[in-house]
Amino acid sequence: MRLVFAGTPQTAVPALDALLASRHEVAAVVSRPDAPAGRGRRVEASPVAQRAAAAGLEVLTPARARDPEFLDRLREIGPDCCPVVAYGALLPQAALDIPPYGWVNLHFSILPAWRGAAPVQHAILHGDDVTGASTFLIVRELDAGPVYGVLTEPVRPDDTSGTLLGRLSRAGAELLVATLDGIEDGTVRAVPQPAEGVSFAPKISPADAQMDWKLPGHVVDRQIRACTPDPGAWTELDGARIKLGPVFLDPVSLDDPAHDLAPGELRASRQAVFVGTGSRPVRLGDVQAPGKRRMTAPDWARGLRSGGPVRFG
Repeated sequence: MRLVFAGTPQTAVPALDALLASRHEVAAVVSRPDAPAGRGRRVEASPVAQRAAAAGLEVLTPARARDPEFLDRLREIGPDCCPVVAYGALLPQAALDIPPYGWVNLHFSILPAWRGAAPVQHAILHGDDVTGASTFLIVRELDAGPVYGVLTEPVRPDDTSGTLLGRLSRAGAELLVATLDGIEDGTVRAVPQPAEGVSFAPKISPADAQMDWKLPGHVVDRQIRACTPDPGAWTELDGARIKLGPVFLDPVSLDDPAHDLAPGELRASRQAVFVGTGSRPVRLGDVQAPGKRRMTAPDWARGLRSGGPVRFG
């Protein structure tokens, strides 16, 4: 089939690479416009746009997918199907109607669970044991179209959204190619999603990534892993924002002074730093203070003031 691929972040690059290596023809790529990126906030093309340009493909970056110039160019290219992975913008019906086989989205959940922008983060945040990826036909309702194919992936106890999404993006790329093969061959059909089991995964903002130490320890652990690497978990200490890496649920004996820490209260030794939660304490992993490099929690704690309790909050 003749394809126009739509995607924007690094997560979508494995799918583009898989399509370029498939029997299908990638005629062009659609991506979000150039935007500030990195620590220097320099304006750059998206990872997908950069990969497409390196492959010699035409790259379309409309400000809005309803722009007449974009729709006209898409009609000129004449794709049979438009596969999508994390494009990041709504597609109007005028665009959906152009390819005969529609727009086929690779979504990183087992639909109808976790429809929306952050399915992997919400799977970790809510303690799911298993998640996966689905390919489905895009319709106007959010992530509600009929499903072509599904794969499953266990959520590991130490998974962050970054590690889990990395595995899903690679496995999902193979699922997307297999789905397009099946559409072309007539061997797969889209099955309507069940009405039961629908849940939503809205984007997680930096405000959502602020730690609430009154929550139970296992929930704190999930929240930090769900927000790693983006948008990044954080807390406050003396008015400064402290960035946090994943924590550890180490067993703490009843006679250990760290056992009875109040929520947000810190206890540091040369080997470990514990923080109190609404249930059990958690051991800090990496910590980054404003203007400083990321370091282990014991190294960071050596610079803390002494003489009294220290508490996040």
